[in-house]
Amino acid sequence: MSTGTDVRPPAGPGESPEAPRGGAPARALRALRRARSGDATPARPRSPWRVGTPLMVLLSGSLFAVSAVNSEGTDLRAGRYTDLASLVQAEAKAYEELRARVEDLTGQVSDLSAQVGSRDVQRVQARVEELRDPSGLTPREGEGVRIVLADSPLQAEDTTQPLKFLIVHQQDIQAVVNAMWRGGASAVTVQGQRIVSTTGIKCEANSVTLQGVPYPQPYVIEAVGDPEVLAASVDGDPYLSFYRQQSLTEDIQIGWEMSVEEEVEAPAYDGLLDLSYAEPLA
Repeated sequence: MSTGTDVRPPAGPGESPEAPRGGAPARALRALRRARSGDATPARPRSPWRVGTPLMVLLSGSLFAVSAVNSEGTDLRAGRYTDLASLVQAEAKAYEELRARVEDLTGQVSDLSAQVGSRDVQRVQARVEELRDPSGLTPREGEGVRIVLADSPLQAEDTTQPLKFLIVHQQDIQAVVNAMWRGGASAVTVQGQRIVSTTGIKCEANSVTLQGVPYPQPYVIEAVGDPEVLAASVDGDPYLSFYRQQSLTEDIQIGWEMSVEEEVEAPAYDGLLDLSYAEPLA
C-alpha cells in the first residue's frame, strides 16, 4: 500500500472512474473488450517482404559459398587477365620474328638487285629460259596422239566381274601418261591441263583430281610428239595391254579409244610452282 499517493490517479473531468487513460495499456484493454463483444478488427495481411527478404539472404549466402569453393581461395577473374597477357606476349614475339624476317628478306632483295647486271645473274637467267620449255611453262602444239578412257556402260547387275574393273582408276591414267613420256612426248595434257613433273593424279570418289581440281570421266589424254613412236610405246606397255583386253571383254567393256591427231594443243602449265620439302636439322 502506497503512502502519500493513490494506487491509481483520480479520473479527470468527464471520465468514468473505470475508464483507463490513454497509452498502450488503454489500447490493449479496448482491443480486449472489442474482441469480447465480437467487434474485432481483421488482422493486417502479412507483407511479401517478410518472406522474400530471408530467401534472398539465403540465396546470396549460397552463391558466396559456391564461389569460395570454386576459387579455392583465389580470385576467380585472375585467370582471364593472365591468359590475355600470355596472348599479348605470344603475338608480340611472333611480330618480332616476322619483322626480323622482313628485314632479312629486304636485305636479300637489295643484294640481288645490285647484282642484276652481273654475269652470274645473266647466266642463271639464261638457264631459266632454257628450262621453261621442258618444264612445261611454255605452250606446245603439233601432231600427236589422243586417248580417251571411260567407265564401263555396264551396271553391277549386268556382270559378275568385280566392280573395280568397270571404272577408270588413277593408275590407268598414270599408265597412259607414262607411256607418252617414254614415247618422247614433248607435252602431255589430261582434260586439257598441262602435266608436269610435280602434277599429282588422284582418285576422289567418282572423279579424278588434277592439281587440286576434280574432273569427271571420260578422261581425255593428249600428247604432242611423233604419232608412230607414241603409239608403239602405248602398245608395248603391259599394263595398258591388260586394260585394252578388258575393254574388249563382253562383261567388262571398260572404255578405250586411241586416235592419231594432226594438231594437238598443250597450254603452258599455270599451276603453283612452290615446293615443300624437308630440311635437315643440322
